[in-house]
Amino acid sequence: MGLNIYECDPFLLSFSFESCLLSFSSFSRLKIKNTSFKDCKLIQADFSETDLTSADFTNCDLSGAIFYNTRLQKADFATSQNFSIDPEINDIKEAKFSLENIPGLLEKHKIKII
Repeated sequence: MGLNIYECDPFLLSFSFESCLLSFSSFSRLKIKNTSFKDCKLIQADFSETDLTSADFTNCDLSGAIFYNTRLQKADFATSQNFSIDPEINDIKEAKFSLENIPGLLEKHKIKII
């Protein structure tokens, strides 16, 4: 919890996480394509300016996670919950979302989905 992953040497950096508590961790400015986060708690994790192309967020809790200028192309959020991602400031081309988690993409607009 609270790891500063961004301090790692980026050369050949690769991760895979399963059932991990990564809350308050910072992945800021890293290029970690294809990273797998399965069944993880990423509460208030910082993904600012991170390249998460093709990342897998299977069944993750992303409450308060920060996505700012983040590359999320082809990332899978279909089974994730509690995220807030602004499509205007993040690259979400071809990312996967479920109907249940669409409110996380519209939160900024204060739209109520019933």
